[in-house]
Amino acid sequence: MATSAVTATGVAFLGRVFGHIQSRFLAPCSQVSCLHTTALLNNKNWDRKNRIVYPPQQKDEPPRPAEVFHSRRQIKYSKDKMWYLAKLIKGMSIDQALAQLEFNDKKGAKVIREVLLEAQEMAVKNHNVEFKSNLYVAESFSGKGKYLKRIRYHGRGMFGIMDKVHCHYFVKLVEGAPPAVEPPMTAFDQAKEYVQELRNRTIIHSL
Repeated sequence: MATSAVTATGVAFLGRVFGHIQSRFLAPCSQVSCLHTTALLNNKNWDRKNRIVYPPQQKDEPPRPAEVFHSRRQIKYSKDKMWYLAKLIKGMSIDQALAQLEFNDKKGAKVIREVLLEAQEMAVKNHNVEFKSNLYVAESFSGKGKYLKRIRYHGRGMFGIMDKVHCHYFVKLVEGAPPAVEPPMTAFDQAKEYVQELRNRTIIHSL
């Protein structure tokens, strides 16, 4: 009798635990509780940079190149996997970046290519860019989106928590040819720079 009472108590306790977890993670949330209020999701400053109006230029000033800011949010993809693809095309011309992404079989490459094509169309229609090929990728990076927690059921009444990940992608196109790539520093150059930093050290508040 004692063993059966203990077993019944344990089953009732596990039932209450699972009921609490299901109500916490799997119950349909109300309109207010589903509202995501993190700074990253509501931060629309990246797309608002397209609305910046610069003052008129003087006659002797070089023409200011057009800049196009574009993004796509809540992509069902990992931000870490997206980061490698974003850094792959940074500094490339728009045609070279599209060619690199076209022959990449990753899911994120297809998404980035669609975003680049949308930004290229925006540059021609809204930013007075004459030639759509006269653009290069000045900025390209990914950010963390909304993570949804879900339950993964295991055997023997055990469970774990898994994340359904999302990410954001941001890109900036600038009119003109891409800048020249600086050659990487050699080990000797790095050593010279380090020695110079040591020689430039001073004692603060000394005579």
